[in-house]
Amino acid sequence: MSAAVRTVLALGSNLGESRTTLSDAVAALADHPAMKLVAVSPVARTKPVGGPEQPDYLNLVAAFETTLDPHQLLEHCHQVENLHQRTREVRWGPRTLDVDIITYGTEHVNDDDLVIPHPRAAERAFVLQPWAWMDPDAVLEGEPVAELASRAQDHSGVELFEGE
Repeated sequence: MSAAVRTVLALGSNLGESRTTLSDAVAALADHPAMKLVAVSPVARTKPVGGPEQPDYLNLVAAFETTLDPHQLLEHCHQVENLHQRTREVRWGPRTLDVDIITYGTEHVNDDDLVIPHPRAAERAFVLQPWAWMDPDAVLEGEPVAELASRAQDHSGVELFEGE
């Protein structure tokens, strides 16, 4: 078995019982013999970025150690999305659950199915701010995540979610 790699996943939901969906999704991601949950961010309420008019999102970031390779990890993320009735009808449209691979160790992947690090992560406060709350020393491609979050265009649309 290969050595475990630290991966950062971003989860978002704006349809249904989003807070419960996010908690259940983190548990489902961790409920795999090759996945070990390391940390979970606080939940953020965020304004939608792009796409049609839609409700606010709840977002969080979770760190795992995994022995899955990047494509196996992507398949596992898709399986968890499918458990939560994820459909892909409208790009950047509303969804019950979205799980994105943000980083996979220091590896870079760029093929038709997967790009790691996530190509828009450095511009998205809805990913960066929860990540910075979870890990204030986190770095993405050599830049502090907290600084990237503060410069992101959508930064003003991200707030700590205090609800249930």
